[in-house]
Amino acid sequence: MHRSIPLWRQIQRKNFTRLDQLAAFLNLTEAQKQELWGQPRFVLNLPLRLAQKIEKGTLDDPILRQFVPLQKERHSPPEFKLDPVGDLTARKCQKLLHKYEGRALLMPTQACAMHCRYCFRQHFPYEKESGCEDELKLIQEDSSLTEIILSGGDPLSLSNEAMQSLFASLARCKHLKRIRFHTRFPIGIPERIDSGLLTLFKDHPQQIVFVIHSNHPRELDADVLSALQSIGKLGIPLLNQSVLLKGVNDQEETQLALCQTLVDSGILPYYLHLLDRVEGSSHFEVSEKRGLELIAYLQKRLAGYGVPRLAREEAGKPSKTLIY
Repeated sequence: MHRSIPLWRQIQRKNFTRLDQLAAFLNLTEAQKQELWGQPRFVLNLPLRLAQKIEKGTLDDPILRQFVPLQKERHSPPEFKLDPVGDLTARKCQKLLHKYEGRALLMPTQACAMHCRYCFRQHFPYEKESGCEDELKLIQEDSSLTEIILSGGDPLSLSNEAMQSLFASLARCKHLKRIRFHTRFPIGIPERIDSGLLTLFKDHPQQIVFVIHSNHPRELDADVLSALQSIGKLGIPLLNQSVLLKGVNDQEETQLALCQTLVDSGILPYYLHLLDRVEGSSHFEVSEKRGLELIAYLQKRLAGYGVPRLAREEAGKPSKTLIY
């Protein structure tokens, strides 16, 4: 008897992965198509839900800019590097990074629901083989660790069966107190938060913290917010982290709308990151000065819990560098 394919997997198979099909869907002109990069190293991967939110006939849409490869990616200043945040130096095993005291980052999968053009791990040499036995052994042996961050890739790319197995292994590490998810999956495919996943979260003995990545208020439609709130109802803290991106969310009104939408939905703004200088992303960079201006604007209009912390990640530092 064949196991049925989960709804979210069926939806994921409808992602745009061919630029010509996406360009036709968006009604781009021939001149606009010339500004696209047809054969990028970091391939196109865009959920249909997000593609449907893009304004037709323009390249200036804030959702399009985040996901569609442009010719601008081909021109990168020398200070934009393959590994801007020092992941390779912090690598303790193929899928385990240990940068900060008390917590480590486990990458159980290289798969993502979408490919963000500014992704700081787009050049990361992921291990192709499945399984995390060596990484889990190191976690088990390191009693200084109290928190594991599941990232990748995107940890929600794992099936519920694979997640259950991973959870069981982590539950055996009695020194671990918290499991933190870093995910963008629900922004494009909220159906991923299904009853099976919620049951796993509800039954897990360690505290779960759920951190999403959303940069623009249009990403947060009613289905997305409802799915996230189903996690919040389990007593799981919901946080959001954003990246400050030119032409996407570097305007006051956009940041205010994003933070208001998050707070009104029970999701706390966590970090607003300055861009990680990964190769191919220079056209997204916004100055630190502009970031401070945006935070000052938000402080005048929101309660303190609704204002994210402006930060950047610097290779070799013992924590994020807080700008404000």
